Amino acid sequence: MRLMRVGPPGGERPVLGTAGGDHYDLAGLTPDIDPAFLAGDGIERAREALAEGRLPELAPADLEGQRIGAPVARPGAVLCIGQNYAAHAAESGAPAPGEPILFHKSPNTVVGPRDTVLIPRGSRKTDWEVELTVVVGRRARYLGEDDDPLAYVAGYAVGNDVSERAFQLETPGGQWSKGKSCETFNPLGPWLVTPDEIPDPQALRLRSWVNGEPRQDSSSADMVFGVAEIVRHLSQYLVLEPGDLVNTGTPQGVALSGRFPYLAAGDVMEMEIAGLGRHRSVCADA
Repeated sequence: MRLMRVGPPGGERPVLGTAGGDHYDLAGLTPDIDPAFLAGDGIERAREALAEGRLPELAPADLEGQRIGAPVARPGAVLCIGQNYAAHAAESGAPAPGEPILFHKSPNTVVGPRDTVLIPRGSRKTDWEVELTVVVGRRARYLGEDDDPLAYVAGYAVGNDVSERAFQLETPGGQWSKGKSCETFNPLGPWLVTPDEIPDPQALRLRSWVNGEPRQDSSSADMVFGVAEIVRHLSQYLVLEPGDLVNTGTPQGVALSGRFPYLAAGDVMEMEIAGLGRHRSVCADA
């Protein structure tokens, strides 16, 4: 099952999609796909309503030309794992970490998968990062060895952890979030894809392009720490709430490597993860 939000910013409506390409209106079930919807067993209620034929079907014309918003509205937290692919750590000039590196992005960085990405004022080194994003579905704290961390996952989405490397690494004040929290720096979507469609989150191909030229091409199998390990680890240090996002790291092939130029106004980023969809973001000056 696939959940998405369509419409202008602040006026999106919730939509359920199927693997076969059919779409259904969720507005009679919930006003939005947000933390409250996820906390209230919204995904199961949507599944039941679909099976019982209680959701109005949408024609292609109902969605044609509409903006696609991020699939989760107003996440409470955007948690990110740094250097979680060994080759990316190496191109960043660092060894693979011994435990997950955590940093935060401001939740208001989250935008739709086709929204404009703004190059910040004073930026010299704005970079792209395709990432598998985990959407938390249940409150998770102190998960033990007998707990299944994936049972706390509502679904997965394509993320882009856009980063300004000078802000992040040259004048960070001891942390990375200055280079990660600029406006529009987390395109997300087009869908939240539920785990029944993604039986193994460690078997997904991730790719990115800039202006049509390939940049990243890897697999989530190459993560240093897999999704389950990340969720369990984070739950020892903070409480994961429904609707929280976890960006799980990016593979090699970013501008920080020195092999590619950084982004500029007019550049087009495309991000894709097998089974989760594709982004297309045009860059513009803030």
